[in-house]
Amino acid sequence: METVSRQSSAEFHSLLQEQENCNNSEVQTRSRELKMKRSLVGSTNVFYSNRHACQTMGMASSHSRITSHQNVTPSFYIMFKIPKHQVAGHQAIDGNLGPLVEDSGRFYKPLQDDERGTTELAFYQSFSSKLPHHIRGFFPVFYGTQLVEASDGSGLRPHLVLQDITSNHLNPSILDVKIGSRTWYPEASEDYIQKALEGDRLTTTVTLGFRISGVQIYESKESGYWKPARKEVKSFSADDVRLVLRKFVSSNLEPEPDCCFASTTYGGRSGILEQLLELKAWFEDQTVYHFHSCSLLLLIDKESVLNGRTVPFVEVKLIDFAHTVEAEGVIDHNFLGGLCSFIKFVSEVLTDSKVSTIEASFN
Repeated sequence: METVSRQSSAEFHSLLQEQENCNNSEVQTRSRELKMKRSLVGSTNVFYSNRHACQTMGMASSHSRITSHQNVTPSFYIMFKIPKHQVAGHQAIDGNLGPLVEDSGRFYKPLQDDERGTTELAFYQSFSSKLPHHIRGFFPVFYGTQLVEASDGSGLRPHLVLQDITSNHLNPSILDVKIGSRTWYPEASEDYIQKALEGDRLTTTVTLGFRISGVQIYESKESGYWKPARKEVKSFSADDVRLVLRKFVSSNLEPEPDCCFASTTYGGRSGILEQLLELKAWFEDQTVYHFHSCSLLLLIDKESVLNGRTVPFVEVKLIDFAHTVEAEGVIDHNFLGGLCSFIKFVSEVLTDSKVSTIEASFN
């Protein structure tokens, strides 16, 4: 990791230097243009920016292949929006810095200015060459980095350009689950560790080995989404977690979730449980990375059944790698233990739903 970190650190600071160099009269003029365009749209949920591509470490922009050292003034604009289906993490609302999306199916995550940005960039640069092919699909596609007008109005800022997992789904149900009984990493400062410990103890992180960080569940066109506030999500108990996992695969949320999608969403050859077990088998052997404060993102599209699919669309992704470090030959027991605990909870919902179905058939 040391070699990769030095390289990515240099590239990271090169991006920051490029950001500083862009603070000239040309960019000020562009910023005035952007503000004018925003006022014409009349919505704080829409952002315009030049497609100003930096040197990419993955795939280049589909429009051009340019480096951060080229003086490029694109003649067209790209429209960014606040992610409609973001359930956790920093959000680009009320003038805050957060991720943006655009219609081509890409997700723009602002790079943090400290070692977290360096670490996450280093991970995305190197992970595909270090992981077996069948595991790479559990990670978002990485397209490189790009300077983008920040959502907080602070000007051009380096962003990771990633796959927008929700882009092809109209009404996805999403669950963000932070895995591990410890979210802090050994090299963190004492202040950070104490803050993380407090958050871990106040949630199910310590007791269950994981916690739900965010959730939205689509019920119907009439009822829309159930999306509890973050304060409520942080207060979830073990029983609340079980109820959420039942609601996640139900066509109704009240008065009692029916779990009618459990067998096809949690079960089946390509269901969530099968994918989690595949991840578990890899974590039982892998000594490449330790994933601190990393999340599992579960997405299901129950409406896909109505559009002709025999089973709902199901996807499982790992996200958030700002605290991922090299394992140095040691198994990541923290993540593995939390993953096993989460698998147990999912399995219980699947088993209970099968028992309920059998009982109903005899009534």
